Amino acid sequence: MLSEALLVSAPGKVILHGEHAVVHGKVALAVALNLRTFLRLQPHSHGQVGLHLPNIGSKRAWDVARLQQLDTSFLEQGDVSTPTPEQVEKLKEVAGLSVDGAGPEHLAVLAFLYLYLSICRKQRALPSLDIVVWSELPTGAGLGSSAAYSVCLAAALLTACEDIPNPQKDGAPSSRWAKDDLELINKWAFQGERVIHGNPSGVDNAVSTWGGALRYQQGKISALQRPPTLQILLTNTKVPRSTKALVAGVRSRLLKFPEIVAPLLTSIDAISLECERVLGDMAVAATPEQYLVLEELIDMNQHHLNALGVGHASLDRLCQVTMAHGLHSKLTGAGGGGCGITLLKPDLERAEVEATKQALTGCGFDCWETSIGAPGVSVHSAASLAGPVRQALGGL
Repeated sequence: MLSEALLVSAPGKVILHGEHAVVHGKVALAVALNLRTFLRLQPHSHGQVGLHLPNIGSKRAWDVARLQQLDTSFLEQGDVSTPTPEQVEKLKEVAGLSVDGAGPEHLAVLAFLYLYLSICRKQRALPSLDIVVWSELPTGAGLGSSAAYSVCLAAALLTACEDIPNPQKDGAPSSRWAKDDLELINKWAFQGERVIHGNPSGVDNAVSTWGGALRYQQGKISALQRPPTLQILLTNTKVPRSTKALVAGVRSRLLKFPEIVAPLLTSIDAISLECERVLGDMAVAATPEQYLVLEELIDMNQHHLNALGVGHASLDRLCQVTMAHGLHSKLTGAGGGGCGITLLKPDLERAEVEATKQALTGCGFDCWETSIGAPGVSVHSAASLAGPVRQALGGL
């Protein structure tokens, strides 16, 4: 069992192109968003396992000896098991959670206990440790916050229990695991996502594990080779929406106007494929012309998404504000509010970026300047983390 503290981070995700069309068998491009979730695992000998989630003000602890006495045979044997509804109900008892609760804290605690008991029970004794998880990602905004949480937990617990080696090199600010280890992290993270979401696609945890950009089509996930890191503004309109209702709306529009909507979905597919091609070319050397193509693709896709009925007045406002500054934006995710992304070209004046951010904030939106194509799950030295992150993880 690991003896020293472990610091891990994993990125969120945005859909670059292909939202809604992906439901109908088309290609979607998902990219790692460099707003990250950070985890600190501290081994102890105080006989408890603790979970602290400062973002939602949750702090819980369980007695390791009591957990040790539990019959955990309900957690199937085998390397990576899928949680059954019965297991999840049993976990609620273990956690001391009300049976009917399903809020974010409740689900986060369940996913943690499931991963802790499943991964650590192969040890001679369940380890005594404290885990703090803090995130830059807003929850419920379609940015993969639960996947980044599950990926961080899986990576930290597998490393602490020495199922995978700690890749951290002396003096290195951050390091990444080998391919086989990342595959194991991803498998366990997917199980954490299943506890939280029931039936996730697996895209969010794959992007958070591998980083960069992934292509997703009909359940098949493949990584884009060396995609460039692109600077963006990410804007949260803070308008709540129901993904389920928006997906159903597109389906009913397709049934009502098949000859209009089917070609729109085919066109969105072509946008995803063209973007994939351009990103591949940019990996060699990015040119100003390629950025212009990316901007055109963003504009065309946004118009298509509006035609599918998943736009919103708040997203129109976002596009108008950024266009007034010569920038190009589209919704990301389900639409109907939620988030949008704006591409920032490398030659953009700093003053222009600041003015755009100010204008978006003036609309009542939350706005972050960040990047996409970020590295996946990583382990860090304490010195490499920014002050606010260290503070949030307990003042390292």
